[in-house]
Amino acid sequence: MDNNFRNTKIDNIQYESVVTQKNLLASVFAWMFAGMVITTATSLSFAYIPSLLDLMLTQGEDGMVHKSMLGHIVTFAPLIMLIGMGVGFKKLPYLAIAGLFLGFSALFGISISYIFIIYQVGSIVNIFLSTSALFGIMAAVGYFTKTDLTKLGSILMIGVVGIFIASLINYFMHSAQMGYIISVIAVIIFTGLTAYDMQKIKNMLAENDGSDSFKKLAVMGALSLYLDFINLFLSLLNIFGKRN
Repeated sequence: MDNNFRNTKIDNIQYESVVTQKNLLASVFAWMFAGMVITTATSLSFAYIPSLLDLMLTQGEDGMVHKSMLGHIVTFAPLIMLIGMGVGFKKLPYLAIAGLFLGFSALFGISISYIFIIYQVGSIVNIFLSTSALFGIMAAVGYFTKTDLTKLGSILMIGVVGIFIASLINYFMHSAQMGYIISVIAVIIFTGLTAYDMQKIKNMLAENDGSDSFKKLAVMGALSLYLDFINLFLSLLNIFGKRN
């Protein structure tokens, strides 16, 4: 089974029964939901529990509040875990892949806990609901469309790499204008990726026999949709969110 979820060509995928597809989708969305719940819980905890928040922030000599060393580590730790999941997909057992996904979800929640400090809670809720609607529409498009989105997905993945590099640069530059431009492009890219990933999940060869291969595939599919949703949400929040 291909360990690179997004690089499998749809033309080479054998179509399984509707029952198998439904079982796979149910497992994928169950894992995605679990990841979202963990991300929300850790994010709220570190935003509203002062002792936890103090671990992530420090006051600089200029009197301004900045991320602490732990805060910077937590920001990049999810990326390391993400790479670990991709590289170790074939060798790692199902429980290890599942554990990495849950750990990734927790760390990612901690890393974005700042949104509850920067943005109004009502605005966060509204953007979350808007993101859910957009995500649902594009997921439906990906599931029901007859058009092969493989070529579109390849182009969008190049865009993801560009966004990552630009975001990494802007992490040190702190340019609000550049951040806005990145967010606009990210909305376009991850909207398309949502449809692409959903189509890939629908068409992915999987035997619903309870094997580790099937279970790991479901986790990786959930990870792809989780990343699509989170990146859409954060990008829309940066564009339309009302700040405190």
